[in-house]
Amino acid sequence: MTDEPTERGERIAKYLARAGIASRRDAEKLIAEGRVKMNNQAVTHPAVFVQPGDIIMVNGKPVGEPERTRLFRYHKPDGLVTTHRDPQGRPTVFEKLPEALPRLVSIGRLDLTSEGLLLLTNDGGLARQLELPSMGWLRRYRARVNGVIDERGLAALAQGLSVDGVNYGPIEAAVDSRQGDNLWLSVSLREGKNREIRKVMQALGLHVTRLIRVAYGPFQLGNLPRTAVEEVTGKVLREQLPKLVK
Repeated sequence: MTDEPTERGERIAKYLARAGIASRRDAEKLIAEGRVKMNNQAVTHPAVFVQPGDIIMVNGKPVGEPERTRLFRYHKPDGLVTTHRDPQGRPTVFEKLPEALPRLVSIGRLDLTSEGLLLLTNDGGLARQLELPSMGWLRRYRARVNGVIDERGLAALAQGLSVDGVNYGPIEAAVDSRQGDNLWLSVSLREGKNREIRKVMQALGLHVTRLIRVAYGPFQLGNLPRTAVEEVTGKVLREQLPKLVK
């Protein structure tokens, strides 16, 4: 990552995220709780910078050097939540991943009943960058819906829509096929607010019965089997993210 001046080092919260200790936000909580030390001194602010040779400890245990940035494609099935811990005790994506993988965070989320491509990375800073609307990455889905289709209403989504006081940006949606009472739609958007597609379709009188993400930016679900996880090669990562990955 290159979002901070190298002569100043790296912010400690980001350093801990890249080292696989916690997400950047959780790392800031560790700092606030007084559980992080640098060179045997308590760290009191997340703006502290780590320089080569600094010794970082969390809960009294030394932290190793951060790994290189890694990115994985995961085919999420329905029935899993995209969090590390769920207060309701529901199974999570991270509980189902192979044990040999490093600590990972998701890039964006898929809700409990949504399926398809979920990008995972060991670099919390990269995740944060790729989730920003300013990246302009297209997120493509296939949605199975039930209801009477309004072609004009579907086309009007390209201008954006307000639902219950929430403004949603442009959405491209088109009918792919019909199966009895069900329709399959191709849906593309660049933001992805909470349950956006389901809420927008509901506003059009359509009930989403299945939602599959097939692409996130340049990365595709392709033929990746359900529950499978596959690492993106370093070469592809550098080609697709030249300003973010060394």
